[in-house]
Amino acid sequence: MTAIPQGAIRFNTDSQKLEFFAQDQWFEMVIDTPDLAVGSNTGAGARGVFGGGAGGSNVIDYITISSTGNALDFGDLTSPGRGYNASCASNVRGIWAGGYVPSPALSSNVIDFVTISSTGNAADFGDLTVGRYYLAGCSSATRGLFGGSGPSTGTNIIDYITISATGNAVDFGDLTLARGQLSSCSSPTRGVWGGGNTPTAQNIIDYVTISTLGNAFDFGDLTSARATLSACSNATKGLFALGGGTSTIDYITLSTLGNAISFGSATLTRNVPASCASSTRGVWGGGYATPTTLNTIDYVTIAVQGNAVDFGDLTAARGQFAACSNAHGGL
Repeated sequence: MTAIPQGAIRFNTDSQKLEFFAQDQWFEMVIDTPDLAVGSNTGAGARGVFGGGAGGSNVIDYITISSTGNALDFGDLTSPGRGYNASCASNVRGIWAGGYVPSPALSSNVIDFVTISSTGNAADFGDLTVGRYYLAGCSSATRGLFGGSGPSTGTNIIDYITISATGNAVDFGDLTLARGQLSSCSSPTRGVWGGGNTPTAQNIIDYVTISTLGNAFDFGDLTSARATLSACSNATKGLFALGGGTSTIDYITLSTLGNAISFGSATLTRNVPASCASSTRGVWGGGYATPTTLNTIDYVTIAVQGNAVDFGDLTAARGQFAACSNAHGGL
């Protein structure tokens, strides 16, 4: 029998996977490209994924952030539908946690996940430390954090997961102030939460070091006190947008401490949109411009201060949901 050379490659017709030969055995090749959008949208680029929505939506849809155009169907969340949820991601997995299920009415502790480079329904990941909604999520490449809850006095809970594994969340520490309807973004080292209700609208920004455990520290203040906003970031700049009946977009430099600075305005005044980002663009989708539920998606170029521009539309109008990407600032 001819010896198989080290580094040989084969296609396994049983598993439908590419494999390579090393150390006298075959190993499955990891061939996912984190920044490649596949499925019916074949353009290369970072992918943004939007999941859930108030009123019981379990819709997941996606966009290619580097392009413009309407979102496409991705699949469904695991539960019948929940809004007021939170999301985070690695460059492989997108995660949704918590939320409010309208029938029967309950605060969900569900965490589910998808593989961002594919399409299909979400799978069960585990549970939060306690069921809650109006929370906010952020992550590094390895660890996802979920902080706060609402809708009124809120909580200061932060818990975390290891994104590459599955299992229940673990206690991380506490926010500086118990609140809900807040928003969060991250660099590779810092998780940052801004705004929220106590039930009074807040301008507070606080942060943690993602790789450690412990309570949050004061970062600075938003340009105005508001809740129902949504944040996203690249590795250096975090953007906090909308909420409180405004079109405001603020920004912070994630590696420093200090107050937010005005960035520009969104295309519409609205509350509770969902947001995600690539290294170059920040994107907001959906939300409410009372009494209208919106399918609007708009975006900014993160490196350049200015107003948002129309991107396209979600597959369904909705708000009070969450989005993530495989190329956000925490990666």
